[in-house]
Order: sequence, then C-alpha cells, then structure tokens
Amino acid sequence: MADAKPLYDTYNRAPMLFERGEGVWLETQGGERYLDFAAGIAVNSLGHAHPHLVEALKGQAEKLWHLSNIHEIPGQTRLAERLAAVTFADKVFFTNSGAEALECAIKTARRHFYVNGQPERFRIITMEGAFHGRTLATIAAGGQAKYLEGFGPKVEGFDQVPFGDLEAIKAAVSDETAAILVEPVQGEGGVRPLPKEFLRALRELCNDQGILLILDEVQSGVGRTGKLFAHEWAGITPDLMAIAKGIGGGFPFGACLSTREAADGMTVGTHGTTYGGNPLAMAVGNAVLDVILEDSFLAHVNDIALVLSQGLASLKDRYPALIEDIRGTGLLLGIKCAKSNMDLVMAMRNEHLLAVPAGDNVVRLLPPLIVTAEEARDALSRIEAALDMLSSKDTQTDRMQ
Repeated sequence: MADAKPLYDTYNRAPMLFERGEGVWLETQGGERYLDFAAGIAVNSLGHAHPHLVEALKGQAEKLWHLSNIHEIPGQTRLAERLAAVTFADKVFFTNSGAEALECAIKTARRHFYVNGQPERFRIITMEGAFHGRTLATIAAGGQAKYLEGFGPKVEGFDQVPFGDLEAIKAAVSDETAAILVEPVQGEGGVRPLPKEFLRALRELCNDQGILLILDEVQSGVGRTGKLFAHEWAGITPDLMAIAKGIGGGFPFGACLSTREAADGMTVGTHGTTYGGNPLAMAVGNAVLDVILEDSFLAHVNDIALVLSQGLASLKDRYPALIEDIRGTGLLLGIKCAKSNMDLVMAMRNEHLLAVPAGDNVVRLLPPLIVTAEEARDALSRIEAALDMLSSKDTQTDRMQ
C-alpha cells in the first residue's frame, strides 16, 4: 500500500499542532501553552506576533508583494544602507535563506580571485562540526557525512580541519586557498564558540596570506549573543558574512554582507535571485532592525543571558549525572548532556518548555531575544523539573537492576 502522506519523509516532526503565538509563548489547537525556547531554531528573534513586525508586514502586504530584481526596490536600499552603517560591510546581497547567503559568500570569494587574475584560488577551509546549509555546496562546506551521503560526489573545493585547530588551518592554506569559512559559534555542531583569541588569529592569518575571512552568522547574528554580531566580541571584522534567521524575525530571508574589495567580481549578471529582497521581506527586516538597534535592546539580551547562564550553572552543579557542561554565549546556550540529549528535550517538552537538539549530545536554548527575566526563571524551573524526572527515572532503573 502506498504511503498516503503527501509530504517528503525528511522530518521527524513532533506530534504538536500550534495555532497561535504571542511573545515567547506558543499555544496548541487544544489550548495548551508552551514556553518557546526554540524560537523556530533561533529565527523568531522578537518572539511571536510582535506588533511592530505584524504592522510592517500588513502595511507592505497592502501595497506590493513582489517585483523581482529587474526593478529598484526601495526597501532593499534602505535595509542595505542600515546594515552597512552598523557593520563592516559596504555591499549587501539579499537572499531567501541562510544557505543561499552562504552560497553567495562562497561565489563572491571565488569570483574575487578570478577577476584579480588568480582563478586557481578557489578552495575554502572549513571546520569539522560545521553546518552551513543544505545545498550541494554548503553540505560540502559543512563536511558532515550524514548530510553528504547519497547525493553524489562531494562538491570540490572545501578543505576541512578539526574544530578550533589553528595549526591545522595554517597547514591547510595553499596557493589555491581563497578563504576560511567559520561560524563564530557552532550552533548545529553543539553550541561551540570559537575563542576570541582564535578569531583574532584567523583574521591575522587571512591578512598575512591575502585570503578572505568568511563568517557564518546565520544563527549567531542579529543580537543573539548580546552583540549585534558574534564576531564583535573578538574586535575583528570579516571580509564576507552570511546572515539570516533572526534578521527576518520569522519571515524567510537572508543576506550576504561584503567589503567593497571582496565583492569586486560580482558585477551585472554574475549572480541573481527571483525572490530575494522582495518588498515583504525588506519591510520586515527593517522593522526587526528598528527594535534590535534600540539603545537598551542588547543590554537586555546580556542581562537575561546572565540570568540563564547562572541558573544553568547551578543546575549543572546539582545534576552532575545528567549535565556535563554549559556552553554558549548570550542567548545561544547549550546543555551538554551526560546521557541522551533527546531524553532531556522530551522531558522539557513534558514540562511545556520547547528546546532544540544539537550535535555533540547538546540541547540548545534559543529563546526570543525579548524574553523577560521572569520568563527565564520560569524556564529554569521547568528544566529543573525535567531533570528531576530524569533523575528519578534513573534511580528507579538502578533499583530494578
């Protein structure tokens, strides 16, 4: 008998049907409320149904939805100017997703050397455990076997080194190297931040070798770590950067940011997109920036991050059999589990708290950046209840053996 489900079987979906959301809360069709510390995998940066975003989207929807990039789109120009004003960037290309933003960054880096008489320089050094998207190029950049299997030959041009190994990166640099691509904080890879000193050393290496530094801030950007972008903690700037997720606050779009020099090969006809930078996305993106760039916003993120990190550290001390480590920065936090991370995700869900599993047996906590201290403490109480349940279950199992 044929499978009656019309959708691809590529997701192991939780059997939950959410109907509405407000702030950091989601509500099911049956009226159950859940504290959302998944935020659509770090996407809903301003929570659910944020009034400023709702108004921006509704207002634009009544005017224009789509034009394509054969026409000027004023919202693009405004958002690009605003992003350039608060970052290292001179140039911005808008996409529909984070993977497309990474594709653009990869193409931009390769094209830069091509137009400057070095077409042999196309290789990009990446790190083990990375996640850069699901396209053929970005799964090659990530290098994880589980994402590469069955999709034919791996796209050529990516050289992987162990996570955080500066000497391995130096050894991998060759006459064909165009760029180094890293996430300042690996998200899918297990909430693993790169030390500030390491990022500074990467910047220096790129300067010395005449290669480009590409940062993937799809998950760590737009206020998630308590700075507008995570690399700011190290006091460096990249040549290229991919962003998405939080910049749309739930509306799907991304962007590739570049210095003028790095983007010198991206001339008319070299790259394009039909939907990227559409008026709806630009209206929402500008609305997100309105909120994120308010004077006190990032201070709030850091205040709540302190509440959560201190509370999680306390839980680690009290449940050493269940928690190995607390990782991350800002509101991109990870619980490294001593046992199955999915057991903790399910136990937290039983307490009506949503979180996201990650690699290296980690549970990610990615609350909307508008979360309050009271809501953070509520989440900590629910995590504690989940740990109590798992601890009791372990005790019962031990007694039966």
